[in-house]
Amino acid sequence: MDKNKLKLTSSEVGTLWGEYVNGTMTDVVNRYMLSIIEDESIKNIFEDAIKTFAKQKKQLVTFMENEGFPVPIGFTESDLNKGAERLFTDIFCLHYLHIMTLHGLLGHTTSLSVSVRKDLRDFYDSCDNDGKIMYHKTIELLLEKGHFQRDPLFYPAKNPEFISSQDFTDGFFGKGRRLTATEIISISFNLKKSIMTKTLSIAFSQVTQTKEARKFLEDSEKTTDGQIQTLAKIMHKDNLPVPMSWETEVTTSTDSPFSDKLMLYHIGFLFQAGQVYHGTGLASAMRTDLATTYESIILKNLTVTKKWFNIMVQNKWLEQPPLAPNRKEIAKEV
Repeated sequence: MDKNKLKLTSSEVGTLWGEYVNGTMTDVVNRYMLSIIEDESIKNIFEDAIKTFAKQKKQLVTFMENEGFPVPIGFTESDLNKGAERLFTDIFCLHYLHIMTLHGLLGHTTSLSVSVRKDLRDFYDSCDNDGKIMYHKTIELLLEKGHFQRDPLFYPAKNPEFISSQDFTDGFFGKGRRLTATEIISISFNLKKSIMTKTLSIAFSQVTQTKEARKFLEDSEKTTDGQIQTLAKIMHKDNLPVPMSWETEVTTSTDSPFSDKLMLYHIGFLFQAGQVYHGTGLASAMRTDLATTYESIILKNLTVTKKWFNIMVQNKWLEQPPLAPNRKEIAKEV
């Protein structure tokens, strides 16, 4: 049996579709950022990112066309307003590429984990390797420029210890306990993702063309700000630092570089991706106040996502992923 001639499964088709749509969205943003970046070292990394996706995009198209599936529209040059004024500083562009690389790594790993065909597994394996290379490049350059934000430092204990009290889960009553290193992983990760979403919401709200989109973006900015404040308060209680914000890396430009379709899709993508990270935080939380915080954040994000979905559908901006066959409708045609 030829392992490369197996029919694509629904999961494999879904990952190809998602990789294409999300990849073309990020590619349009990267192309705009490349056009405004002045720092040569940052510009070089963006050139590498654009070349890498061009190679991946070609293979994604080949996979779908060979199986007879229509290639999604995704995002194209029509979603990019060339010559728009600078909306972001160079350093924010570098932070953006770093964060989106993290999202890409998670996406490639998920795609690899549901792929059976060898050619698909090889493809996602190469995508993962490309993502790792970009991950290292962005960290090295952020470190070089003094802008990489490391997580809080811990000092080593003398010996390993076991949990000795039921109060370990207490975050509301009594003295409570300090955060564990495993809990800080998710808090810090979620803070960085929320800071990115808030910053983009502010930038996009400045340049959007419609009142409806602006209202949504302003609401998403308030929602993420509330989440940042809540998680930061938990960190501050243990005298731990939180990542710095990036709002000042957005200029005062009102000249839109992107279509409203792209900007709203991007924010929706970040909220949906955020649900995965908040869910991971909930699963790792061993303090009741942390668990309650994550539950509240997840519920609020669901409300935002519902508003987003309605706007996207009303404007015909949301492409439909491949659907399972409707057996009842097929039977009627016989």
